[in-house]
Amino acid sequence: MSKWSRLEKKATQIRILLTEALLEAGSGHWGGSLDLADVWSALLFYPVVKYNSKKPNWPERDRVILSCGHTCPAFYSALALAGYFPIKELKTLRKLNSRLQGHPHIGEPPGIESTTGPLGQGYSFAVGIATAGKMDGKKWRVWMISSDGEHQEGQVWEAAMKASHLKLDNLTVILDRNYLQIDGNTEDINALDPLADKYKSFGWNVIEIDGHNIEEIVDACNQARESHNKPTVIIAHTTMGKGVPFIENNAKYHGIAPTADEAGKALKLLKKKLNNLS
Repeated sequence: MSKWSRLEKKATQIRILLTEALLEAGSGHWGGSLDLADVWSALLFYPVVKYNSKKPNWPERDRVILSCGHTCPAFYSALALAGYFPIKELKTLRKLNSRLQGHPHIGEPPGIESTTGPLGQGYSFAVGIATAGKMDGKKWRVWMISSDGEHQEGQVWEAAMKASHLKLDNLTVILDRNYLQIDGNTEDINALDPLADKYKSFGWNVIEIDGHNIEEIVDACNQARESHNKPTVIIAHTTMGKGVPFIENNAKYHGIAPTADEAGKALKLLKKKLNNLS
């Protein structure tokens, strides 16, 4: 099995686990979680990110921030696969007293570096952490996942401006550009394009990729490491609901969990793909 097939297999496992967890929870965000599976596979299983799941507070670890906290089912699933906590715990998603709530809470479970939910908040947090790393002369990096809809928040652009001003070349933002948010197409609600030009005007290094091509994701992250004196944004063009064709590009699935029938159909497709990759 090639390394890229191995990573595609991990992405498929993430999609299966998050679908099962959301079915059990009966609520949550299915579409955006599915489309970030390839990004999480690259970050944790190539791996792009420097980490030790057995020592989650290892001082030299890279810091990973999920600013669009509603897509945490994918992050939780990736962390469980990486050994941060038992996979069976995913079935406690959104339940009382669970460590796996509908938006991430710092330290719960291990591997979560920031409490996020209000859109834009994680972005500012990531800039703050990257600034601290620079001030302390640390070699670790900050990887931050952001959604496109989140970029309708003014806080995002304030943080982006400060990151450029401070020359935070230890910060990489991966922007999930699927063009959909809870109310529909981003360009109908509050147009964001040309996103690449906006980031360039803010002084960022900009890379655009296919967010479902794991080799492109890894290559872009490696390019980000080579960027000096400016932060990098990787605009990852994705499809909401990726991996489950009958819900792809449908904004309806931004903020709902699958029904039993939908989950059954989706899991059948995903498990067939997993078997073909084995």
